[in-house]
Amino acid sequence: MRIEKRATPSKLAMVAAPLGAVVFTLAISGLLVLWAGAPVGATYVALFKGAFGSLFALSETLTRAVPLILTGLAAAVAFRARLFNIGAEGQLYAGAVAAVAVGGMHGGTGFELPIYLLFPLMLLAAALAGAALLLGPALMKTKLGVDEVVTTLLLNFVMLLAVSYLLDGPMKDPMAMGWPQSVALQGDLELGKLIAQTRLHNGLLIAVGLAVALWLLLQRAVPGFDIRAAGANPRAAAFAGVPVTRTVVLVALLSGGLAGLAGAIEVAGRTSYLTLDMSPGYGYSGIVIAMLAGLHPLGVVASAVFVAGMLVGADSMSRAVGVPNAIADVIVAASLLSVLVASLMTQYRLRRK
Repeated sequence: MRIEKRATPSKLAMVAAPLGAVVFTLAISGLLVLWAGAPVGATYVALFKGAFGSLFALSETLTRAVPLILTGLAAAVAFRARLFNIGAEGQLYAGAVAAVAVGGMHGGTGFELPIYLLFPLMLLAAALAGAALLLGPALMKTKLGVDEVVTTLLLNFVMLLAVSYLLDGPMKDPMAMGWPQSVALQGDLELGKLIAQTRLHNGLLIAVGLAVALWLLLQRAVPGFDIRAAGANPRAAAFAGVPVTRTVVLVALLSGGLAGLAGAIEVAGRTSYLTLDMSPGYGYSGIVIAMLAGLHPLGVVASAVFVAGMLVGADSMSRAVGVPNAIADVIVAASLLSVLVASLMTQYRLRRK
């Protein structure tokens, strides 16, 4: 048997592949549920109800999805250009630090800005902080050939150590009773709630709007064509006149900026201050979300809601049927592998020699 590329992928296969991936994922996860001694049907019902079965459950899922959308977009645009950004976690924290520095420590600077200027300035500072953290590895890749996977991954730990120092030093809230957390944002800078008496905030609208804007950039603008060309074949793109180095720098600014905005929106929308455990791995989860979406910006929104639903619904499922909530991680991982294999089979086929 050998693998060969299909001349023209079948439209039916393109539709059936993701459906088959979902069925395969549910079947594999169902075996684990049976192994845990729980009924499969009741487990999946409890998982769905915990994520989408009530207004409160839906609001919690969408709240969890907001940073996942932004880190998923950060990974998607970077991977499109073959800039493998593994550092969205550190860039998220860099954005959160910048947001608190502008929006929380602003009062002691001796001058005051109106909120309509301070809020966009806070978001801009967060985006620039995240972009700056990725710009170095991107330039090292283009100029020196340094592997960006290693540099971006290591910068995550550097950034977390820097945040730990800041929370125990210059940015520590003196009213926090010794707890390592930053000063809080000014109240007027916090994002409003989309649904009263829930944690769902206007950051969801910002995240979805950025997903639409990124899709339009990639599909309708010249820089988007350059990004896709550089990702498909950098040498051919350079030969055709695409400014590959400039394109990689643009991608670094976009990807790091989106991850930095995720940190700022988490602070402004959910916590109002920075702590070292603010992110339970949103930056790493963004990679999974981007791959589930096939690096499509609009698909990232759906993938983020799916992953957030699994994580939120797992807690209710665990209480209802006694299955460990780690099954949610298994479902997400199995979904990723299934989608990757299914998409591969739509492009290639097995042929007997």
